[in-house]
Amino acid sequence: MSDPVFFAPSRRFNADEVAALTGATLLTPDYASNEIVTLAQADRGGKGALVFVDGKRNAGMLAGVEASVLLCSQDVAALAPAGVAVLVSRHPHRDFSMIGRLMFPAASRPGAMTGETGISPAAHIHPSALVEAGAIVEAGAVVGPDAQVGEGTIVGPNAVIGPSCRIGRGGSVGAGAAIQHALLGNRVIVHPGARIGQDGFGYVPGAAGLEKVPQLGRVVIQDDVEIGANAAIDRGALSDTVIGEGTKIDNMVQIAHNVRIGRFCVLAAHCGISGSVTIGDGAMLGGRAGVADHLSIGAGAQIAAASGVMTDVPAGERWGGVPAQPMKQTMRQIAMLRAMAGRNRDETKKAGRDG
Repeated sequence: MSDPVFFAPSRRFNADEVAALTGATLLTPDYASNEIVTLAQADRGGKGALVFVDGKRNAGMLAGVEASVLLCSQDVAALAPAGVAVLVSRHPHRDFSMIGRLMFPAASRPGAMTGETGISPAAHIHPSALVEAGAIVEAGAVVGPDAQVGEGTIVGPNAVIGPSCRIGRGGSVGAGAAIQHALLGNRVIVHPGARIGQDGFGYVPGAAGLEKVPQLGRVVIQDDVEIGANAAIDRGALSDTVIGEGTKIDNMVQIAHNVRIGRFCVLAAHCGISGSVTIGDGAMLGGRAGVADHLSIGAGAQIAAASGVMTDVPAGERWGGVPAQPMKQTMRQIAMLRAMAGRNRDETKKAGRDG
């Protein structure tokens, strides 16, 4: 349930309005005026809550649920308790999220942490920088020489925008984030503590030890990308590191130099992407997955959590394990190992009894 201190609803909705906005079917017209004041999990609910249940596997959550409005799939609608406005939807979770964004806009897009508008007197803006009207630069933030910040973008406290960087419109750079050698599109969200555009990890052996390879590329981040807290994206060596439109990157993800990530990809927390990897559109990587350098992950591929990718992954395939391989092979090997372990255990027990 939403905390009324941190997240107060911008407005209230009734069941009828939710049906009209989502296209869901209201099965209980007598409760069309039931009002929603908060969102909640189905097993917690409460008076005035909107909850959702998607599919029979979650039907147990309906037992004793208390709520004003329920978004659910057709196969569990008959299990809804009395007194609840029941809305049947093909995509309950998606529709629930849409109403949530309308009720709690501040929860889906960061706002100014200090409540300031315009440029804070405690910010440092270089005279050659351009901050468009409508942008917010909060206390302690730095915008370097020749940098540009677009209209509607928020630069949080103590964030740093380096020389000549371009930050598009309608975005957010979180508190303490640092951006250099980078071009960001519109509506890009960079969460607090992220580091974008530092030099890539490139060295060659020399007479005096390891000598640095100059990293001369940029980071190019396209529209509607979201980058999690404390993520790190290295700039390219001789070509750019590129993050495609609509891609979502979780907290504490490492993306090395020259990586090219396609559109609408998802990278969960603690992923590590080595240098010069190419990831196709719509690919998904689970948490703590690692990818060796110079590999290609095809469009729409899925990599299971904690996998170690050592070879190219074809488009549309699901891989997992260490080293990663097609999931059917991985699951078959796990089953064989369990069976072998079970036989060894039984043999050990038998030997103990016979002895």
